[in-house]
Amino acid sequence: MLPKTLIKGFDKSRLRNLLLLFFLALAIPTAVLIGQAYSQLKWEAFHQYRGLAEELTTRIDERLIDMVNAADARSFTDYTFLVVAGDPSANLVQRSALSNYPVQDDLPGTLGYFQVDSDGAFSTPILPADDSNPLELGIGDEDFADRSRLAERLQVILVDNRLVKSKARKLQSLPDANLVVPAAAAPSPGTVLEEEKEAVDSISIQTSARLTVDPEPAPDDYSQQVFDQLNMPRKDAPAELGRANSGNAGMLEMDEVAKEPSTEEKRQNAGGKVADLKLDSSLQKKSEDAEVSSPASSSIFGRRTVARERAKRLEQSTSIETVGSSAVEGAFADEDVSRDIRISTFESEIDPLEFSLLDSGHIVLFRKVWRDGERFIQGLVVDRDIFINDVVTTAFRDTVLGGMSELILAYQDDVILKISADDRSKYPSGNEALDGTLLYRSRLSTPLDSLEIIYSITRLPPGPGAGVLGWVTLVLIIIFTGGFLTLYRLGVSQINLARQQQDFVSSVSHELKTPLTSIRMYGEMLKEGWADESKKQGYYEFIHDESERLTRLISNVLQLARITRNEPQFDIHSTNVGELMSQIESKISSQVERAGFELAFNREEQADSASIDVDSDCFAQIVINLVDNAIKFSKDADNKRIEIASKRSADNAIAFTVRDFGPGIPKDQMKKIFTLFYRSESELTRETVGTGIGLAIVHQLVVAMNGKVDVVNKDPGVEFQLLFPGLQAQE
Repeated sequence: MLPKTLIKGFDKSRLRNLLLLFFLALAIPTAVLIGQAYSQLKWEAFHQYRGLAEELTTRIDERLIDMVNAADARSFTDYTFLVVAGDPSANLVQRSALSNYPVQDDLPGTLGYFQVDSDGAFSTPILPADDSNPLELGIGDEDFADRSRLAERLQVILVDNRLVKSKARKLQSLPDANLVVPAAAAPSPGTVLEEEKEAVDSISIQTSARLTVDPEPAPDDYSQQVFDQLNMPRKDAPAELGRANSGNAGMLEMDEVAKEPSTEEKRQNAGGKVADLKLDSSLQKKSEDAEVSSPASSSIFGRRTVARERAKRLEQSTSIETVGSSAVEGAFADEDVSRDIRISTFESEIDPLEFSLLDSGHIVLFRKVWRDGERFIQGLVVDRDIFINDVVTTAFRDTVLGGMSELILAYQDDVILKISADDRSKYPSGNEALDGTLLYRSRLSTPLDSLEIIYSITRLPPGPGAGVLGWVTLVLIIIFTGGFLTLYRLGVSQINLARQQQDFVSSVSHELKTPLTSIRMYGEMLKEGWADESKKQGYYEFIHDESERLTRLISNVLQLARITRNEPQFDIHSTNVGELMSQIESKISSQVERAGFELAFNREEQADSASIDVDSDCFAQIVINLVDNAIKFSKDADNKRIEIASKRSADNAIAFTVRDFGPGIPKDQMKKIFTLFYRSESELTRETVGTGIGLAIVHQLVVAMNGKVDVVNKDPGVEFQLLFPGLQAQE
């Protein structure tokens, strides 16, 4: 119960505002604390996933560096078809490791290796020198056709990006595979038989290549400086760099080449600038600051320390100067052919590999090699899609990051790939906006430092305590809301009770004052002898009725006090219904008749013979209160009649009814009339005296004696029904 001093002078509106203010005073700090706890959990989860992103980037970087170092360790002579085997004095030759077909890839997606001399001439280790006979080197027709097709593809890619001269490479003539040529009759190098021409034609048909034997001369302004300009920022690179040489490219018409995307199409794969990404970096900044302030925590994820020295190196190499046809054949047979093989030893200076993404969409790794004052370019061409899918995409999707973040790959600050959390990879367009929270970003180590990996969060999974925090939040919401509603309803009930008590005091004062005043007045008149004999009897009856009225009122008040203090006093015993009804009739007959009403009793024999467990005085008080209520509210009725009945129901219970023929009770108030101090707001109620406790006492007394009370509107009037469990009938 709320203290009376708190609710004194309050109405429902003021109480609601007070409780709302109290609720907000608790809810706002609680919401702030929950928000701070959720933010901390979110940041801790972010910090954890940022560590995973950093670890994944380190693994990708270390794997790439290992592969680049393996490619960088290749000897200068590995970029030729034949190399000296073992001790140079043995004059033994073998194929180089890079001459294998299919291509031995140092990096995933490697298409092939190439070498460009100072004049811009293209060569590849997968094909022997032009003056060699492929058949003598163990290369068959189909193998040679595949190698030639790959060589042409490599050359087209480099020509398309103006990295080599556009002069087409001649296909080496081959003898017919079905033609048996005796060893003694083998033609000398350079001799072309008719059968060999047919074999060449067959190869041309198989590869669908139309090679121009006398292509247009290469431009005189070619320079290897185009390789020096590859790693320049694109905005600073010459405009002609990477532009397709359409005049000469048209002479290389292979089906495979035709399938390659054009330079302009590949350029469209750039998805805008990294600086234009709309990524919120506040959490990343907080995580970085935490790592700086706590070195121990940064070691948990292993800070990236990939930093390798890359410098030029000197290499002693041996190369084959001249090789006769029979010498080559003998060399592979481990025969003494030193007179036909001339081997020279030289020193070369090799730069580290450099990385670049061509406008055609291919990746090229190249190095500069100096030999006898001449510079060569050696390197390999890599398919970008295969390379990224193997090294980046697969590793990304194999981790938990693949389900909650997006990976953005950028080259020279241009977005070239976006790997979404929905298991889709795409090359974004320049107009696509990339939103999210920045998780982690880092550039790879040299020579791949032009590549940057960026992780952005699309769905941050909750931390380990988020579930508990969510349940706590829900419980607090229920408690606050339920507490607010409970306190409000309790406060409203207290306000209503206070008002009802005030009305009750006023009503009781009026109910007591009026009959006492009348009794005193008539008593004085009788005392002083002012009343003649004819009026004395009326005065006596009036005094008697008012006394009875006061007795009933005081009895109700005392009964209410006992019920309120939970100290009801009952003498419940088995009582015959017939005797009980006779007692009621004797007590209320004069009251009803003096009020000008007709009283009717309808008693069933079966009910009169039954017995019920009740307190006779309490039962009489119940019926008297109901009759008194009927008299008050039906005094203006046309039919001034009160009916009291008793009957046995089907379940052996005894039902008592008290009916009047007044205006009845509105349906919306039928459940409220048994509430303590309740009085309806009708005009009739305001004109009728009463305290509002009579029906409330009726309800509480009936329930205390294991009975039930109900009210039913009749036409006209209203009927109160009392139901008590019956005992075995008396004989």
